[in-house]
Amino acid sequence: MAMISADGARSVPRARGEWARHWRYPGLPGLDLLRARYVRHAFPRHAHDGYVIGAVTSGIEVVGLRDGAVRAGRGSLVMINPEVPHSARAGTPEGWAYATLYPSAELIAAIARETTGLRGTAGFVRTTADDPGGSRLVTAVHGAAEAGNALAADSLLRLAVARLLRRHGGQLPARAPRAAGARTAALAREVLEERMADPPGLEELARQLGTGPFALLRAFRDAYGMPPHTWLTDARVRRARRLLEAGTPPAETAVAVGFTDQPHLNRHFTRIVGVPPGAYRRERAGAGTGGPQAAR
Repeated sequence: MAMISADGARSVPRARGEWARHWRYPGLPGLDLLRARYVRHAFPRHAHDGYVIGAVTSGIEVVGLRDGAVRAGRGSLVMINPEVPHSARAGTPEGWAYATLYPSAELIAAIARETTGLRGTAGFVRTTADDPGGSRLVTAVHGAAEAGNALAADSLLRLAVARLLRRHGGQLPARAPRAAGARTAALAREVLEERMADPPGLEELARQLGTGPFALLRAFRDAYGMPPHTWLTDARVRRARRLLEAGTPPAETAVAVGFTDQPHLNRHFTRIVGVPPGAYRRERAGAGTGGPQAAR
């Protein structure tokens, strides 16, 4: 049964034992943090502007990628580069718990320049690794941030990222010149970004770009790893995050990004980000430090 929050939003209750906190610590600019335990929750296919570095602390996480799924258990790291489409779910009935860092591309680039000999764009060459030492460093960043220790948090973050880049990193391949299909997909993406609140249908979009609906579907999936409607939902949630961070109320945010109403924003936002938009906004409104909280 759905529950109604104090602001009138409808949300799906979490499974017993599930909790999550998605927040920022002022002492770590360019970084989002997530600590969570999920049982029934599953992340749909989506992508991030920056990097994902997750340390699994219990259970098993299954990460879905273009070429199949990988599993990560306790002591393992999950590392995902920017704009890589992926999904995530529990790999055991007990679910999984993890501590995740979301560093920006600028932060990773700065640490790579200072600590590695990598040229070009630095990133990770594998999605998972059994690395208990690296996992402990990632969770230690969370512990220091939760304790309000800026010096320790920043030091541990840089040590963790430098270690992971040395052990599991490399230079990301340069983007190949766009073929005709990729150019069509990019133009479709531009249209969807511009008309996010009132997007065209697939047939209209294809006609506008001088192609057919199935050809557009194939080109878009090849370019971005998901069909246009899935990408649009992810893009709406990304824009909603920026609006919520700026203090926009969830109801106004829902309309601005093209969701029918606030319950639709709540549902899609929670599925992709892992916490409801109200909890996300409160954490960024100066809720302070402290241990993990149940996201309501």
